[in-house]
Amino acid sequence: MKKGKPWANALSGPDRWSRSQLPIQPSIFMNKVELVEAVKKQLGSETSKADAEKAVTAVIHSIKAGVKKDKMVQLVGFGTFKVVERKARKGVNPKTLQQIKIPKSKTVKFVPGKDFKTKV
Repeated sequence: MKKGKPWANALSGPDRWSRSQLPIQPSIFMNKVELVEAVKKQLGSETSKADAEKAVTAVIHSIKAGVKKDKMVQLVGFGTFKVVERKARKGVNPKTLQQIKIPKSKTVKFVPGKDFKTKV
């Protein structure tokens, strides 16, 4: 492992780390399973885990489809997902230290809304 990056090889090799052993505390981030549980609690005891998972999956799918079709999805009070284009640029191959050309590409950017920023 490289100095300063103990997680660099955490997911490969015979001595893989489990999630609880990662240097990043599990409570710092929320994964999809935890999000489903939070949605289930928010919707009340009558909602099943399967229904909560369907709801979360539907929202994620709808955001992906909206960004793909319209290039932007705006959720007032939460934020905006939008497609941005990265310019072509020069980079360095870390193995050979040779300069390489990185072609232009598209990616999705999330810009949090004002209400979301104030609550975080």
